Amino acid sequence: MKKFTFALTLLTASTLVFTSCKEEEKPDNGVTISGIPATATIEAGAKLGPVTGSAEGLDGLVSLSITKDGAPLATQPLTGTSASFPFEYTAVAADAGKNVVFEFTVTDTDGDVAKATHVLTVGAEPTTFRVSGNITSNTTWATGKTYILGGRVTVVSGAKLTIQKGVVVKGEAGTGANATALLIARGGQIDAQGTATEPIIFTSIADEITPGQIASPNLDPTLEGLWGGIIVLGKAKGSFKADASEIQIEGIPASDTNGLYGGTADDDNSGTIKYISIRHGGANIGEGNEINGLTLGGVGSKTVIENVEVVANQDDGIEWFGGTVSVKNALVWNSGDDAMDTDQSWAGTLDNFIVICGKNTDHALEIDGPEGAYQKGHTLKNGSVKGIAESEMGDFRDGARGTFENIYFFDFPSPADNSNAGRGDFSLSGDKTLATFADGSLKFAKLEATLKDGLAVATVFKNGTAVHATSVALKANTVGADKSAFTGWTWADKAGKLADFK
Repeated sequence: MKKFTFALTLLTASTLVFTSCKEEEKPDNGVTISGIPATATIEAGAKLGPVTGSAEGLDGLVSLSITKDGAPLATQPLTGTSASFPFEYTAVAADAGKNVVFEFTVTDTDGDVAKATHVLTVGAEPTTFRVSGNITSNTTWATGKTYILGGRVTVVSGAKLTIQKGVVVKGEAGTGANATALLIARGGQIDAQGTATEPIIFTSIADEITPGQIASPNLDPTLEGLWGGIIVLGKAKGSFKADASEIQIEGIPASDTNGLYGGTADDDNSGTIKYISIRHGGANIGEGNEINGLTLGGVGSKTVIENVEVVANQDDGIEWFGGTVSVKNALVWNSGDDAMDTDQSWAGTLDNFIVICGKNTDHALEIDGPEGAYQKGHTLKNGSVKGIAESEMGDFRDGARGTFENIYFFDFPSPADNSNAGRGDFSLSGDKTLATFADGSLKFAKLEATLKDGLAVATVFKNGTAVHATSVALKANTVGADKSAFTGWTWADKAGKLADFK
């Protein structure tokens, strides 16, 4: 009897001990996840979020994992009993037209999990973007896209604009202070590198051209002034009135200090421009103050500019204001004023160029001298220039300086015909220029021309420049441009205009 009682007592004690252990076990609290929206819709190239998810697990959180369409996308360790996590995603081109499924999984220390699913519907990627504000950080305009300039867009100091091959940039209509333009301010940079098969095209909003096209499908190559142009400014020296170290560029209102150019850094770098075509520009911002196709103000020697076409600009095709930048392979067709215009002791070189004058072209070459004590010259060489009845070969003014060699002229009117009012000639204007020619600061070598009506060279090449000129038959020139640099990628080539050149 006593033995039975002991066993019972032992069993009772055992039972009590077991019951006590079960009551002390840690409960399984599970995991929850919230804050992730079930669905959203964006376009390819656009960004979802950031959205903020939350997780709770009283047993202690361990990790968050995210998958995209079942493939791992990201993992993140979690700690504590509650945590929040941001999530954002930029839809890539491959997502266009799809429902992309993201799954979020939170795990706790007990191995418990909670899941949330987000379905992102991605539309087609946009191909046209309007830009109206200044560019203040590094920005890329992508191949296959069209960008609309909604005003004067400035790449400010410290920022860089990269324009990929094949991009089309269109300027909206505007005059005065509202004239559209792309301005690269001092300290800013442009990296616009088209190719011979995919040039970068700057044109008017009225142009129906799309990426992949070279010739405009609807605009005539004589239409001018539909938008502004491209202005690149730098910190290199120039010869300015009163020996100022910096001044405001023409075409930009004085109220915009991003229009200042000049300085002392002759090796300044404003970026790279290759294979670009600028069309239908030259909007007027004031009486006699238009924007050039390509304006280069105080641009430094480390800047690279090669393979540039300017078509139908209401003012000059390309104009240099001081600076040290050199340009290789430039073509200007149908400029409204001068094709190539140099000012303020530009000290670089233009090598291999073609000018095709239009009905509004004044001078093929307008070369101006220094405005202050700083006196440097530049070089123009290896050029071919096709005239028209209204145009003049070249005018060298105000103490022009530099070297001009291996240039061929044809199709200019006869300056001996009084009805031309002096058109068709190559002349030096003013005593200052005659003096620089006399002292050798203004040099000419190997100038050739096909002249009309058996004209004497001295009738066309005035003020003593005839000693450097030779009359040749059409396309018998031994100097001039290499037109192969412009084949394939220029509108002039697509329009058959290069056939006139040797």
